[in-house]
Amino acid sequence: MGRLEGKRAMVTGAARGTGESIAGRFVAEGARVLCVDVLDEPGQAVANELGAAASFLHLDVTSEADWQRGIDLCTEELGGLDVLVNNAAILLMKGMADTSVAEFERVVSVNQTGVFLGMRAATEALREAGGGSIVNIASVDGTRGATSLIAYAASKWAVRGMTRVAALELGRHGIRVNAVCPEAGSPHMVAPYLSEGVDMERVMAAQMPVLPPQKKRTIAERLDDIAQLSVFLASDESSSCTGADFVIDAGNTAGRILPEIPGR
Repeated sequence: MGRLEGKRAMVTGAARGTGESIAGRFVAEGARVLCVDVLDEPGQAVANELGAAASFLHLDVTSEADWQRGIDLCTEELGGLDVLVNNAAILLMKGMADTSVAEFERVVSVNQTGVFLGMRAATEALREAGGGSIVNIASVDGTRGATSLIAYAASKWAVRGMTRVAALELGRHGIRVNAVCPEAGSPHMVAPYLSEGVDMERVMAAQMPVLPPQKKRTIAERLDDIAQLSVFLASDESSSCTGADFVIDAGNTAGRILPEIPGR
């Protein structure tokens, strides 16, 4: 028996990166998964690869109508909904002074409003299932500051706050809500901001200074760590977990390593 045997789940942003990894791990653990994304061709390819336990739907997380279609399809095809993973997100790397209002609002619309709409749309279906789990994929950039991430950081800090509010409001219905804050993310999000010819694997490995063994692992392996944590939060193993942040960042937010002093 898989850890998610019999669970019915929707995963947003499932066409690639973190979402693809989560959808694959969910299916491997026994769940049936509706993979949703605005990227139709790769999204359908992911569902096809996962087999009969997965299906695909075009869904724009900023659209209330799309969310309703997604929930309706879960009811029709899966018989209900037990787990929602709000993973879909976009990245903007630009200094605050150079970030336009339209750019800022676009990031917030997908990363923050999309999570709000998803939680709100899924509530009734989760209630009808007798409870369930919402997993919001935030970021370590929602726990700290970093240059060139004014819009992205704002949206991810917001996801953590909304997670807590939703956990308090939905707990009486047996619905748990938690946030996952990873360091590793979809390489497709970062790639447009790197110079041509830069090795993505080396760039991501350089962000792992605390645990040297992490540098030897691939991006796909680190994304699977996020998927495994998401499985835990979606499963009955985490029945006591709600309104919490689960940081998975190889120690990046633990503090600073000070060179050339005792203890180093």
